Amino acid sequence: MILGFDPGRDKCGVAVMEKEGQLLTHEVVASGNAIAKLQQLCQQFPIETIVMGDQTTAKRWKQKIQEELPASVPIVLVDERYSSLEARPRYWQMYPPRGFQRLIPQGMRQPPRPIDDIVAILLIERYLIKGKS
Repeated sequence: MILGFDPGRDKCGVAVMEKEGQLLTHEVVASGNAIAKLQQLCQQFPIETIVMGDQTTAKRWKQKIQEELPASVPIVLVDERYSSLEARPRYWQMYPPRGFQRLIPQGMRQPPRPIDDIVAILLIERYLIKGKS
């Protein structure tokens, strides 16, 4: 299983996915609670790899994770450029708009919550695609 992690200053996205692409869990957590959440997920699931975005504060987060989580779990950095833009349409795919939201063109819709967890899902998918090529 792969744990996706989208690091951020205020909030982070986490997701767990099987190598076959089955999504098991995803959520947005406050940055202050991120390490505890990663530890919890590593206990709950047999995590083989942590896939993390390589942009915002990535070096600092990678060091923190290496200090706090088992050394046996490798951390792989994945290019996260444009992942936030890619996450918006994915959000609406996962959670189709209802009511008046359906009338607003997709490009103008704003998700009603942070989408860092969707970014974490995309990072895992990018890692899986890169591994297959």
